[in-house]
Amino acid sequence: MAPPTFTLASRIELANCLSMPQIHFVVYLTSGHETSQVVRWTSEVTIDSAQMVHNERESGRPSLTFSSEANTAALKREDIQNLLFTSKLASNSAYDAARRSVEQSANTCSLGYIGLFLLHSPYGGKHAKLKSCRAVEDAIDDGEIRVGGVKHLIASKPRIIPAVNQIEVHLFNIRTDITTLCQEHGIVVKTYAPLIRALGMKNATIISLSKKYHCTPGQLLVRRSLQNGNIPLPKSVKKERIVENGNGVGFEIAEANMKTMDGWIGRVSDWDPTDCP
Repeated sequence: MAPPTFTLASRIELANCLSMPQIHFVVYLTSGHETSQVVRWTSEVTIDSAQMVHNERESGRPSLTFSSEANTAALKREDIQNLLFTSKLASNSAYDAARRSVEQSANTCSLGYIGLFLLHSPYGGKHAKLKSCRAVEDAIDDGEIRVGGVKHLIASKPRIIPAVNQIEVHLFNIRTDITTLCQEHGIVVKTYAPLIRALGMKNATIISLSKKYHCTPGQLLVRRSLQNGNIPLPKSVKKERIVENGNGVGFEIAEANMKTMDGWIGRVSDWDPTDCP
């Protein structure tokens, strides 16, 4: 069987039967013209923004001006708009504050609704997290959000199971405890920092394997994430790097090499979603 071919136009099906691009690009720490450029270069994929990074307005544009026939075949325009933009609640809070925050994001991105909306932080306490979760669920019911998700685990059972859990997953932070649990519940894992904040580019094993597969270290790391059934979330502000990481992953990593990479033990460089009050 030929290995699955992944490109910027590849899509993944969610538990609610909707689909979204399987490669996302983050616009963290970008603004203004720089954000707009990334948006133009990634019109086929989901742009990952957030309230706290203050670029929702520039980031929502690809959902209005999509141009990729490969990624829009057999899809209604509203489905494409709904799933090509991600934003996140800046902080967990009271129910009314969270609902107002969702409405503001929907207006700021110029779409009137949000494709994928996540609870950004695992902090704030159980009460605030549950209230924010309920606010997102009600916003889904009211059509303000198409798909809901989290960036952490919620202990209590939500009324609407999150379709996506965005967590830090890479070779130095495997987190099979979380990814396995998500798979068991039909939750797609969206992995941020899949390139290990560029540290992977200097790792001897990664460099060696990239030579074996005639790819760059970045392509190897993106391919590994895709091959595990995840949504990788690389970041770049360079057009050639965006195309390289999105379209140069048509090879397959051998099982033995996957086990080698998945067997590394690392550390969490951001928050640990299983250890937050």
